[in-house]
Amino acid sequence: MSQFNWPLRVYYEDTDSGGVVYHSNYLNFMERARTEWLRALGFEQTSLKSDLGIMFVVHSISIAYKSPACFNDLLEIRTHFLKMGHGSIEFIQKIYRDDQLLIEANVKLACVDTAIFKPVGIPKVIKQAIKPMEQ
Repeated sequence: MSQFNWPLRVYYEDTDSGGVVYHSNYLNFMERARTEWLRALGFEQTSLKSDLGIMFVVHSISIAYKSPACFNDLLEIRTHFLKMGHGSIEFIQKIYRDDQLLIEANVKLACVDTAIFKPVGIPKVIKQAIKPMEQ
């Protein structure tokens, strides 16, 4: 599962007055896809916090806007796992409408301790679930 695909419908609330998706909402779409990727691996965000005392936060993101999405479009967010470090995970995320690439982003997440919001290593149980995706 080095690539995880997640469908998303654009709602009116996602758009500006012209019916075009507002630029920052693409970040929300990609966040939802990463959450669903974790869920597909067997990890709920709430459990990461309550049971493991960690959460993943965006460390950095580089995004290229290629073409706009509009109200009622059916999109597919493709989350491709790149690599895992001691306390980070990197992805390429692409948003498509049919076969048309709309957005491409490089995303790096940092694993942080929820009590002190400082970087920590990714727990072993999560690393074991992600390890098979590494090439």
